[in-house]
Amino acid sequence: MTATELTRQEFTIAEDALTVVLTQKGTDGVVLLINDVEGLAELGQAVGASGAKDELIPAALPVNGSLRPIVFVGLGTDAENIDAYRLAGGALGRKHLEVEVLALAGSHSPEAIEAFATGYLLGDYRFESYLSEQGAQTPSLRVASIEDKGAEIGEALNRAKVIADAVNRVRDLVMTPPNHLYPESFAERARESAERAGAEFRVWDEQQLEAEGFGGHIGVGKGSIRPPRLARLAYRPAGATKHIALVGKGITFDTGGLSLKPAGAMVGMKFDMAGAATILGVIEALAALEVKINVTGWLCMAENMPSDRATRPDDIITMKGGTTVEVTNTDAEGRLVLADGLVMASQDELRPDAIIDIATLTGAQLIALGERTTGVMGNNEDLIDRVIEASREVGEPAWPMPIPEEIHEPLKSDVADLANARPGNRNGGMVMAAAFLSRFIGEDAEGQLLPWAHLDIAGPSNNEGSAYGYTPKGATGCMVRTLVALAESEATK
Repeated sequence: MTATELTRQEFTIAEDALTVVLTQKGTDGVVLLINDVEGLAELGQAVGASGAKDELIPAALPVNGSLRPIVFVGLGTDAENIDAYRLAGGALGRKHLEVEVLALAGSHSPEAIEAFATGYLLGDYRFESYLSEQGAQTPSLRVASIEDKGAEIGEALNRAKVIADAVNRVRDLVMTPPNHLYPESFAERARESAERAGAEFRVWDEQQLEAEGFGGHIGVGKGSIRPPRLARLAYRPAGATKHIALVGKGITFDTGGLSLKPAGAMVGMKFDMAGAATILGVIEALAALEVKINVTGWLCMAENMPSDRATRPDDIITMKGGTTVEVTNTDAEGRLVLADGLVMASQDELRPDAIIDIATLTGAQLIALGERTTGVMGNNEDLIDRVIEASREVGEPAWPMPIPEEIHEPLKSDVADLANARPGNRNGGMVMAAAFLSRFIGEDAEGQLLPWAHLDIAGPSNNEGSAYGYTPKGATGCMVRTLVALAESEATK
């Protein structure tokens, strides 16, 4: 084969196979072709492949009288980092190529294949449920040219699909408009999710919530004609010994209540249920992967609306468990429903080894850590470290933050056990919210506080900019992969 036989083409291929050639850019500018398939090096040089990160160069290779579609995908300079494969897969996925088979040429580890396939499926995501014309379906995945690794590659691809499906279901939920997703319909989605996972399911309606003292849910939700819900999913695989409780904020729309948000800040508040949605994705993935760990998910769902029945600033509400809270800001509502959920998680009939809550909780998270990094706080350094380690393993940025003792001071109330916020005090808003939540963590059989971690995903849950890597514009489904990795690690201990 000579260079004159090589053909370069644009991304208009709709064939039954697409060969992906992963390339690495050397530090001295020399292209290193990871795939050792005959003829590909010459083709790559002819079409100008450099191996740079995010590089996608389509081409065609003459094979038996016809052209075989090829795309050179750059890994950048750090191909030892498994996330480079995820990012490369995402770059290809964002092209939404209309192909049915994705074939990776060359020899790669199962871990690299899984990472690339995961990134590809995540990058290919589109939310088109409300468009009159929709794009092609996501292509299936197959790997060619891998010798003696068929079973391992098959398992890697299955894991990629399971995890990507879970993340993309979360994205779908978060992207669903609030006139279609509200506490009651969200609870029904949770029921369907529990059925797919083979998990036990229970939901509390507004009458049950009020009768059983869930003051956070009732206080936040009573301003809406769509009443609140609390859902519990219990995944109990045979042989599991460890137990993690997950508590998620599920505010299906947040106007701020009577502490009304400005109009611009209200757009996008359908994302305020991302934490609860994340729990569904995690449990479904763990069940599909048959991970032997007990997981109980608590979805704390309400719609925060202003009305003549809405909770007022200065009202005092009694939370599940009896703690009284002076509501000083009705826009600090997520912590109120989470408080009810944390009490329930602490008192579960199967006492958890750890409690993790996840929530789009504070704008202060964006100020402190930006749009892509999850804040991790809690009462147990070892648990926080394990969450951070899991996040690094799957390439989801997270950073530990403290809960200083003095941050509890602004939450003191003259008329109740504590206040939910301190209007006008903009200092340490993210860690102040975590300090509030810490008051609702229960104790183990020895009287010690249960290990607890709080994940603030206010920024990372929604990408307002352009798509990048394997992250689309809009809902990201962040921390599903982190929590799955954490649960898998805990199950093996």
